[in-house]
Amino acid sequence: MPGLITPDFLLRTPQARRLYHQHAASLPIIDYHSHLSPSDVAVDTRFANLTRVWLDGDHYKWRALRTNGVAEHLITGDASDRDKFDAWAATVPRTLRNPLYHWTHLELNRPFGINDRLLSPATAAGIWDQCNAKLATPAFSARGILTQMRVQVVCTTDDPVDDLASHQAIAASGFATQVRPTWRPDRGLMIDEPARLNPWLDQLAACTDVAIRDWDDYLAALRIRHAYFHAHGCRLSDHGLETMYAEDWDEAEVAATFAGARAGQRPSPEAGVRWKSALLHAWAVMDHAAGWVQQFHLGPIRNLNSRLMARFGADAGCDSIGDAHFARPLARFLDRLDRDERLAKTVIYNLNPRDNELLAAMVGNFQDGVTPGKIQFGAAWWFNDQRDGIERQLSALSNLSLLSRSVGMLTDSRSFLSFTRHEYFRRILCDVLGREMADGLLPDDDALVGQLVADVCYHNAASYFPFRLTPQSSQ
Repeated sequence: MPGLITPDFLLRTPQARRLYHQHAASLPIIDYHSHLSPSDVAVDTRFANLTRVWLDGDHYKWRALRTNGVAEHLITGDASDRDKFDAWAATVPRTLRNPLYHWTHLELNRPFGINDRLLSPATAAGIWDQCNAKLATPAFSARGILTQMRVQVVCTTDDPVDDLASHQAIAASGFATQVRPTWRPDRGLMIDEPARLNPWLDQLAACTDVAIRDWDDYLAALRIRHAYFHAHGCRLSDHGLETMYAEDWDEAEVAATFAGARAGQRPSPEAGVRWKSALLHAWAVMDHAAGWVQQFHLGPIRNLNSRLMARFGADAGCDSIGDAHFARPLARFLDRLDRDERLAKTVIYNLNPRDNELLAAMVGNFQDGVTPGKIQFGAAWWFNDQRDGIERQLSALSNLSLLSRSVGMLTDSRSFLSFTRHEYFRRILCDVLGREMADGLLPDDDALVGQLVADVCYHNAASYFPFRLTPQSSQ
């Protein structure tokens, strides 16, 4: 049986094939948002088998397995790694037209070189053995995979109370790939859940030597950690929010709300929103002062299955697309910062595809006329990062903003095999542009359109993020 991933996979015109092979395929990867474990890079983990590197922690695959009727012990439970892999191999043929079918075979093609067969129960044993043999070699360790995939920068997702020891070890080792932390302070917003917020505040107090008794103490401790992250290479923040918070607030009320939460009292919903608005603004001001890029992932509703939440905890694959309306609060949030000249470079992502045009239009309101693409409509994210979703995001961005200034794709993944999502995006981008060249909607000019491809796939990100890179050629 032939494989799926040919050199011209997804490239349906001669123009698309030229754009991809001449202007995109050879570019390095800047992965500015991922959930990789920095400790795996620090110790250069050797993955015991294909399940450990490919299925562990991948909630996309877990959702498909459950939908296919696979028992939980073969997904997150105590089944053997081989049995879990066999369950996935039996599920893959059922994923036709789901992006997992493409991703699975892209990930087997690179870095494992398997492009002559499709994963199924009939091929599972051979693929298992072939991949495991490669995983036993140095080229397939955590660092080896990053090197093979030509990853120039990868940014992890880190809590402000993290000691960043793994990042320090990586930096001291001289490893060529930059592995940078990202400030992800979502736990600090949990004013509605004092029983969860207060233990985290105690951790923050311990790592800053600040007794966090009041609102001013809290802000002081956050500034200490923000500076600590900066000193260890952090240049981005990230916030995962169901909606945006940007109400007007009164400092006395905010202080009282915090004092009440410290005493275990839950605020009213209105007071909680005002407190979150004040804190998000304070974080944004810190980011601007430090020269960071801030990211906002808007729209998910999380941990919807209480049964699996109780058994497994968060990130069990039970999150969904929300329907919160955030246009006005987002505009207020950005305007307040812009008015005071404290608006940092900003990337905003939507989870609900209905909001594509909303964000593509919104970012145009707050550009500064100095920094190209300062406010970015971020790449198709999570439930949108399949071919249809990527094409819809590209169309909204092209129609209402400037595609040519986009900073391109990211993985948003916990798997070291997920860097082919950059390849997937690059192929789709080239296919979209190549078809429009063939149809006469764009100039049939490889140099002109190829420059856009190279910029979106690599050069824009190299210039936009403060990583001190020397942008590389696409040739």
